[in-house]
Amino acid sequence: MTSSPLAPAWLQHPADANDLPEPVWSRTAARTPEGQIAIGGVPASALAAEFGTPLYVVDETDARSRAREIRDAFATEAARVGTTAKIYYAGKAFLSIEVARWMAEEGLSIDVCSGGELAVALAAGVDPARIGLHGNNKSLAEIDRAVAVGVGVIVIDSAIEVERVAEAAARHGRVQAVRVRVNSGVHAHTHDFLATAHEDQKFGVRLDQAEAFAAAVRSHPELRFLGLHCHIGSQIFGADGFAESAARLLEAQALLLAGGEVPELNLGGGFGIAYTTADDPTPIAELAAAIVDAVAAECARLGIAVPALAFEPGRSIIGTAGATLYEVGTIKDVLVSVPGETGEPLELVRKYVSVDGGMSDNARPALYGADYSVRIANRVSAADPALVRVAGKHCESGDIVVQADYLPGDVEPGDLVFVPATGAYCWSLASNYNYLGRPAVVAVSDGRARLIVRRETEHDLLARDAAYSADPARAAAGEPLGAAR
Repeated sequence: MTSSPLAPAWLQHPADANDLPEPVWSRTAARTPEGQIAIGGVPASALAAEFGTPLYVVDETDARSRAREIRDAFATEAARVGTTAKIYYAGKAFLSIEVARWMAEEGLSIDVCSGGELAVALAAGVDPARIGLHGNNKSLAEIDRAVAVGVGVIVIDSAIEVERVAEAAARHGRVQAVRVRVNSGVHAHTHDFLATAHEDQKFGVRLDQAEAFAAAVRSHPELRFLGLHCHIGSQIFGADGFAESAARLLEAQALLLAGGEVPELNLGGGFGIAYTTADDPTPIAELAAAIVDAVAAECARLGIAVPALAFEPGRSIIGTAGATLYEVGTIKDVLVSVPGETGEPLELVRKYVSVDGGMSDNARPALYGADYSVRIANRVSAADPALVRVAGKHCESGDIVVQADYLPGDVEPGDLVFVPATGAYCWSLASNYNYLGRPAVVAVSDGRARLIVRRETEHDLLARDAAYSADPARAAAGEPLGAAR
């Protein structure tokens, strides 16, 4: 059969609407003999029965293995050209105490960008020396706490932060290592990158200001200048953008060496993953080799030593490791009129499958037009594939979880569906829109599931309301304010 005319051009009609395409799903995801999707050896129905839906499911084995692969790939390539590579897990993708511990146990440092993220990393027992603090508007309290606990590096994002970090370091009697975030003029997004003289964005400083910023940092004995930092984008396929950015940064590095040591170069993160079968992410080993080769070649051309390298992947570690489990509530066939080949109206059916979550647990489709995939999780079906749009339950027409995919045409209320590749920027961006509690997060491995973030209850949502908390008896009992007595 051919694809529906309503389907986007990239979406092919599947031979089997039950399959789990390898690039999109976590490495332990598989159908059981009974036809259920199991992740980490735990079937979907067991997850729903124990923890409810919607439910974020994180494949611990997958997340750990991807962390090790990135760590080892860059370490191997860096050693080949006589340097080292440090990997920071970008906590903004998804951060909990448990996940922070996994990353630390796999030899990664942690990148945080707020006081809250710093608190999580510290609560996980991460050595502060292995934490980096980012942010374009770090508060005085955040800077002070970071310096006080001894974070390994703070990324300077503006001129005022040089003085703020220096003052905090002097107050606590520390020498604080810092990097300066610069804009290389390269913006990479998937396959495209655009070079411009100056970037119009809130992060970092112009590359031609690097010398002045390095001098300002070096003027403070309480600060140690480690080098430059740059982030060129997200969901990037290929190494070309990184190579071009590195070349520009290393030209600046050569100039900065005249004023003192510049031991490191941080090239950021943004490595892409597959959300659908149309995505073709670059294998990490290939990406690491190409980036390090580009750095080494440019250093040789400039006649400077290859600096220690640092990278900040998040999505490429945790994104594919996560999936969201929903229960189907309603099914609605919607007639859509499109022009036919001869211009006459053609009536087609788009099947809307509504689930018990939505934009409150995955804001990315609404924010960025992000595409996702979906599969029935509790069974397999021989029914012909039907084009579906998976919608959430919120009072927004834009509340769409999956814009277009194919499910067996007999999908019905009560079915469980899994949306894969939701490990990054879904829980992190989750909200309480329409007063929905944010879902629980469970980790699965070796046939076991364990809760790592509990589900929010109505009591949790009401507890911040002053009128509710003003009634101590009801608040203590978790009783709704309007409940009869």
